[in-house]
Amino acid sequence: MIGLPDGVRVYLAAGRTDLRRGIDGLAAQIQTVLRQDPFSGHLFVFRGRSSHTIKVLMYDTTGFLLMQKRLTEGKFIWPSPADGIVTISRAQMSLLVDGLDWRSAKTKPITKPLFIV
Repeated sequence: MIGLPDGVRVYLAAGRTDLRRGIDGLAAQIQTVLRQDPFSGHLFVFRGRSSHTIKVLMYDTTGFLLMQKRLTEGKFIWPSPADGIVTISRAQMSLLVDGLDWRSAKTKPITKPLFIV
């Protein structure tokens, strides 16, 4: 996975998207359906009718980057259309791209170790 700068959010477009769309079609969907700015630098992830393919659209300062992943086995875990747009963490995005259940990732508080001097 490409390293992401701090502050980048990952948005999942719940439901199905026509993955025949390219950069312009997906950017238009980000504006009209998701009501987000496609030029924000955030990642927008779409899943097609077949649950084994996703597309990720991101804008950096020089242009759009469109990535696609198709799993050879299994399917992507995806939110229902009723969920609208779902924001996930970068760690959850790593799980998603690997075809794992990103919903199982829970944040745990970091505790400081006790030092005995």
